Amino acid sequence: MQDAKRLEIIDAEMPRMRAAFDFMLDHPETGYHEWQATAYLAAEYERLGYTLTRAGDIPGFYTDLDTGRPGPKILILGELDALKVAGHPHEDPVTHAAHACGHNAQSAALLGLAAALKAPGMLDGLSGSIRLCAVPSEEFADIDAQEKLRAQGRIVYYGGKQEYLRRGYFDGCDVAYMIHTGGGRHRFQINMHSNGCILKTATFTGKATHAASPRFGINALDAATLAMNGINALRPLFRDIDFLRTHPILAEAGTAVNSVPARVLMINQVQGASIEACRAVNDAVNRAVAAGALAMGAGVHLCDRPGYLPGSFNKKLARLSMDACATLVGKENAIINDDPLRQETGCTDMSDLSAVMPAVHIYGSGAAGAGHSVDYRIADFDCALGESAKAQLLILCRLLENGAAAAKDILSDAPLVFAHRADYFAYLDALVKDVDAVTYGEDGRISICL
Repeated sequence: MQDAKRLEIIDAEMPRMRAAFDFMLDHPETGYHEWQATAYLAAEYERLGYTLTRAGDIPGFYTDLDTGRPGPKILILGELDALKVAGHPHEDPVTHAAHACGHNAQSAALLGLAAALKAPGMLDGLSGSIRLCAVPSEEFADIDAQEKLRAQGRIVYYGGKQEYLRRGYFDGCDVAYMIHTGGGRHRFQINMHSNGCILKTATFTGKATHAASPRFGINALDAATLAMNGINALRPLFRDIDFLRTHPILAEAGTAVNSVPARVLMINQVQGASIEACRAVNDAVNRAVAAGALAMGAGVHLCDRPGYLPGSFNKKLARLSMDACATLVGKENAIINDDPLRQETGCTDMSDLSAVMPAVHIYGSGAAGAGHSVDYRIADFDCALGESAKAQLLILCRLLENGAAAAKDILSDAPLVFAHRADYFAYLDALVKDVDAVTYGEDGRISICL
């Protein structure tokens, strides 16, 4: 089938995509709670004739489509989750969840692609197979809820792609890509490198007393304040080339103004351009947190969890993807950013997939307003839905046409961070920390454990 005919089929699916977009916009859900989105999309896929493999105890699903000719399996993903953005025009009034990052546009575009792939003749000339995946929990919007799921044994990792990878849902997949809805002056862009992150909470414990007699208590908020000052003092030590970020917030900081706070919860992330940089700053932040607690005589429990790996996306796949996108929007509007001085400082669990298989994370267009803010919205549906679905289809065709020659070439010499997935999971698990960083003995001795 010629490209022009394929693109016409995508155009015909715009009402289906727009309906899915609107449903998810009106029913935003945070990570591992996307049950309404899962139910809606699953019904749409099944109506198209797909057989789904559902995650079961967590949201999301995947489905396979075979060309009938041997070749690699291509994994294409759409994310389900929203953020917590109070004040967004489409926020859930109870949970404050809102689609302020365009994941609903991703999922809608993937549905349009799924519908197009069922059209007669669409798979003619292609070899291999396709896995379409509606995946939960890319944002760390509610890590307290995610930690509860982890404690219950329902998940091991906060990131949906990490968890799906652990469960074997991506077994047999050879190449992965997705298009994330964005804005900016280019219609399609790939940033070849992105930050990784480590997730952190610190629970400071003191002793409550009346605020009029603070000498009888231990102020956990003061301990947290000292810790944050210590973290701030580290920032001049960060190398620019490492693109390091750390940005704590206080999720709980006392219960009454006339009572000395006895419990304070700090939530934080450490982000950086390399595994080594992330781990080094993570250790320094933990020292600052322990020092703040120690100064006030407070306790503090450190809880570290793996976030996402720094991204290092496949160059051959990136070039193929942007060449395909350029047929839609022109070469000047489909670019690759491989400049180390213009590092993508956001984080994505597509980076984790890139560590174990050739992958790219593509930014599309159509959004307006700052991501993760109250003014984020989709301003151009033809770009955010139609062009995204078209580009995904053209990339797929380029990979699997001519006996899947391009996909096989990518796989022939793909550099990976982890040659074995067991090594990848060992790295993630080594980041897990649960420790009382400062303890006080009855004999007056103080123990520091980091």
